[in-house]
This record gives sequence, C-alpha cells and structure tokens, in this order.
Amino acid sequence: MQEPSIEASWDRVALALSAPEAHHRDDWRERFRAALADFRFLPAGGVLAHAGTAHQRTLLNSFVLPAPEDSIQGIFNSLRETLLTLHAGAAVGLDFSTLRPAGSQAARSGGQASGPVSFMPVWELAMAVLASGQSRRNVVLVSLRCDHPDIEAFIHGQPTSGGLAQVRRCVLLTQDFMQAVQDDALWPLLFPLGAHPVPEGAELCERSWSGRTEPQRCVVHRRVPASQIWQQLVAAVHAGAGLRVLFMDRTNQARNLWYSEPMTAASSCGQPLPAHGAYSAGAINLSRLVQHPFGQHPHLDMGGLRALTAVAVRLLDNVYELSNFALKAQEKEAHATRPLALGVTGVADMLKMLGLRYGSPASQTLVHEALSAIRDTAYLTSIELAQEKAPFPAFDKLRFVASPNVLNLPHALQDGIAKYGLRNSQLLAVMPLGSASLLANNVSSGLGPVTAAQAPAQDQLHMQATAQGVVDGAVVQPVYLPADADRAAVEQVLLSAWHLGLKACTVVRESGPAS
Repeated sequence: MQEPSIEASWDRVALALSAPEAHHRDDWRERFRAALADFRFLPAGGVLAHAGTAHQRTLLNSFVLPAPEDSIQGIFNSLRETLLTLHAGAAVGLDFSTLRPAGSQAARSGGQASGPVSFMPVWELAMAVLASGQSRRNVVLVSLRCDHPDIEAFIHGQPTSGGLAQVRRCVLLTQDFMQAVQDDALWPLLFPLGAHPVPEGAELCERSWSGRTEPQRCVVHRRVPASQIWQQLVAAVHAGAGLRVLFMDRTNQARNLWYSEPMTAASSCGQPLPAHGAYSAGAINLSRLVQHPFGQHPHLDMGGLRALTAVAVRLLDNVYELSNFALKAQEKEAHATRPLALGVTGVADMLKMLGLRYGSPASQTLVHEALSAIRDTAYLTSIELAQEKAPFPAFDKLRFVASPNVLNLPHALQDGIAKYGLRNSQLLAVMPLGSASLLANNVSSGLGPVTAAQAPAQDQLHMQATAQGVVDGAVVQPVYLPADADRAAVEQVLLSAWHLGLKACTVVRESGPAS
C-alpha cells in the first residue's frame, strides 16, 4: 500500500525503529521522528522502504559475500547466496580472486578452467531473471586482485553500459603494486598452488590470499610491467567502464577490527567489508543545519549537529534488531560486529549557503570540524549504548583500543572505550546517496560537488582526503571530471588518491555512466 506522504513514511520508520527500546520508547519515537523531519537525517533506502512494513526484506543496503570456493559446487553456491541476498532487497559485493585463471588445469575433471571473467555473464543473466519480478534492481560488484593472472582480462571486461549492466567491477590494488608502477618494475601474476603438484621449474612465493586465513604457496604464472596493467586500468576508467579502485591493504591496516577477519571485497557502494558483512547506513544532511543561510553571518549549527548525530547513531543501531537476513551467516556477522556507516550529504549545498568555495582551505577546515564533531559524538553515543545495552560481541578491549582510528580519538573517548566497550565496531563512512538525495529535494549528494565544472578534481580529492582523515570507514565519493577530460587527467586522479591516503577511488566523466 502506498503511503500518502513522506511524513507518513517518517511516522512509520520512527515507530518501527523505536520498538527495540526497552525504556522511554515513546520519547525515542519522537526523537527519531524529529531527526527524520525535513530530511535532516536520511537513513538508507532499505530502512525507509521496509522498516515497519510486512515486507520480509533486509533493511541493510548491501552485503559482501565470501569469495567463491574454486569448484563448480562452490561457484554455484556463491551464485545461490547472491540471488538470495538480492531477493531480500540488498546489493552484493564479492571477490572472484579465488577462482583459477583461464587455462589452468581443473584437478577433478582434467579440463581447463574458464577463469573468473567467464562467470560474470552467468551472474548477470541470473540477476536479470530475478529482477524481472522486482521493482528495485540491485547490482553486484565483483572484485579481483591486481596480482591475479586474469587481471588484464578483468579490466578489459564489458563496460557496464553494454552486456554487463548489473555486474560492476572493482580492482583491488596494493601498496606494492602502486610502488611497482612508480618504479616501472615487473609485477608477478600468481595463484595459489593448492593441492596441485609443483610444476617443473615453477617459481614459488608465499602470499596472503583471498578466502584463506593463512599465507598460501603460490605459483608465479608470469611477470609483466606494472605500468602495463596500470595503463590498461587508466584507459578503461577513462572509457567509462565503471571500474572502481580499492586500495585493499591500506583498508585492512586502518580498520578497527584489525584482529579479526580481514576485509575481502567492496560492497556495491564501494565500502570494504568482511565476508558476510554489511553496515547500517544513513547520512546527516548538513544543508539543513545552516543557520541564516546566504546572510551576512551564516554558520553551521554545531550543537544541533552533535544532537542529531547522537539520535542517528541510536536509530541506526536499532536497525539490527528489526532487519531480516537472507542468510544465517549474514545475521551472525551483523549482530557480532554491528557496524554503522553514518555519513554526510548536502556538503556542496551547505558550502554555498555559507558563502564558501568548494575545495577552498576554509571549506576543508569546516568539513574537518563537522566530521570531527560527528565522529566524537558518534563514538561517545556508542560508548553509552554499550553501557546500556552491551558492547558488540566481537569486542576485544585489549586489541580494539590499539586500532589506529581509536588511537586518534580524544583521550576521554579512548578511556571510555577501554572502560565500557563500544556498541558498534565502526561508526562512520562517506558515500553518495543516489536516489535518497533526489528524495531530499535534490540535495547535493554526499561529499561531492554539484558539477565537475564548479570543483576541479584536486579540490574534490583534497576534500575526500580531509574526510578520510576523520572517518573510520572509507570515503567512496566519485571524483567527477568534465566530459573532455583526457587519460592523463584520469591517471592523475588515481595517483593522487593513492598519494593522499584514500582507501578507494572512483572516477566519473560527466558524459560517462554514473558510478
């Protein structure tokens, strides 16, 4: 049944998300409703669409699935889990790096493996069949390591505007690879030996590998110039292939749960997650917190921002008590870690209201101050929730307090985490909102500018680096380039993203497909 107004939707969501509250439930319903009013806080689309309805859908927008086991049974079990997750209303990310390269001998059948790229159309076809009966079409983001022997074929895969409309691609880059590009060095392409005998004369090495907890003995298939792979990647991004880039080892080094299962791939939005992982997401609309906009003395209401953040964290944490899950493993992972992806939107509109140029030093300072206030309030609220409702079950005090993000917090928050724990393993992430920004009166999406013409790429990148220095998740906001941007401009963006310490990078030319 369609609701008569957005106000009715806010009423429904606030009522549903206040249900887990054991005390002062009506008070929290009113606070949640006030946070949602006037699009001040925008929860993820799954929450707005399904919370408080009879729909047996997940409220979490995207999951990462485990890398498929390298067998026919494993591959099609992964496809089954993909379709179940999509049917529940979420998008999917997964890593195909566990699949043998094309031409490898299959141990059981004696035939030759077709390689990870060959299975992408299988996912596409299955998704098309599933989507025929659904109003909302989700996507799958397939990742591949930069040292997989099929990485070049993966980069050259069909563009998203062609045969693979719903299966997108993400290249997992490492610090070693980027250094090899800088040094113009040869780059080894390799794959785990597994149970196969060592080929005569083979070069072996050890690598941490997708889907495995222990380092694996790998066979080097060949060595190619790192710059060769790099230039193919740049060309594909420039051509509008929709490729994302994730600096995976940097991501794993900086995560709060460094002591548990590593991040394995990116969600459909580009956020790195562990196997079966997801996050409860939402964004604070900064444009609604500007007082006296366009006046002589406009300013951001920092007190209101802190108050809204505290309510948003509690609301997003309650999502875990209401959401359905397609797989038991997803439910187990979600309740064990309870990560949040609280972000911001309307940044460009906020800066206009304040009379600040997007990307200027003053705008970067303000964004840093706003995100720092959100971060500190979010962590404080999560500490208080841990006191009230218990820390997330995977919390390990001795190791968690040693994570880089926690060590960067004010000492009072570090002490609070050590004493009481934390309700959520992660609190913040920044990403574009898509349709939610249109719903909120077409507010500027996420951290991004209104148009590329109004913000040079380097301004966008420095704004992202400012945010990445504060948030504990990833900043995955696309960098927008004008339609006539050449390959050199694309390459400079990707290199700058690496040098500036970003965890992810997506480049979109304004004439190309949206990412």
